[in-house]
Amino acid sequence: MKVSKIGIVSRFDQQAALDMARKIYDEFNSKVKIFFSPKTGQHLGITENCLPVEQMKDKGVQLIISIGGDGTVLRNISKMKDPLPVLGINLGTLGFLVDVPPEDAIKDIADVLKGFSYTERSRLSVHLNGKRLQDATNEIVLITARPAKILTFRISVDDSEIEDMRADGIVVATPTGSTAYAMSAGGPIVDPRVDASIIVPIAPFKLSARPWIVPGHSSIKVEMTIPEKEAALVIDGQHTYNMVENDVVTVTRAENPARFVSSSINGFYEKVQSKLS
Repeated sequence: MKVSKIGIVSRFDQQAALDMARKIYDEFNSKVKIFFSPKTGQHLGITENCLPVEQMKDKGVQLIISIGGDGTVLRNISKMKDPLPVLGINLGTLGFLVDVPPEDAIKDIADVLKGFSYTERSRLSVHLNGKRLQDATNEIVLITARPAKILTFRISVDDSEIEDMRADGIVVATPTGSTAYAMSAGGPIVDPRVDASIIVPIAPFKLSARPWIVPGHSSIKVEMTIPEKEAALVIDGQHTYNMVENDVVTVTRAENPARFVSSSINGFYEKVQSKLS
């Protein structure tokens, strides 16, 4: 299906990203209708067809072009209840979610506008004490809010307790997020086609504490168990909430997946090799 409407979101703290947004606009404005996120439009001096990312689907936008790094992608996916497909232009650093290098952007976008396919990646639905928070594309992180203060928490999977743990924190990640914070904390790299969630302790007190890989449909509960300790719950590095004793985080599979436009670098293993070599 030929594309007729696209959305563009960009980092606006980096001139190269804004220059790329302008270049894409100049190249394709006569070919498709382009919508901008308000702040992107503001920094480009464009006032028409600007609206929040979460409203773009209602206007018939078929895909989002994200210019920046993984943070830009994650921030905008989190705003959409049922995410549009995203094509990431890499103006960040390492970038596992942004496949297209700047020099290939115009060519790759031209190809995508002729018709595109996309992959779906599972997300995590997150509840804190029963209140629903933002869905996570990469991970949720429970981490000490006070440096050098260790946390104690209880971890259960489908109501079966798997560990009482003392550690600096814990990561619960999707396969997509296995190459982000979870990998840095010593977790495994998991092919995104695997239906699983990954539980990775951060600097655990016991040497026997190891990462777990559990079925993707599991319900994972993490409960703070020690008084007078504060923790921060961080979703995709974008949203932060405070936690105290007896607070409970429940993580399940989200109803709607994240979607990523297929690009010239499609193979997961090829991507890992190119990013980590």
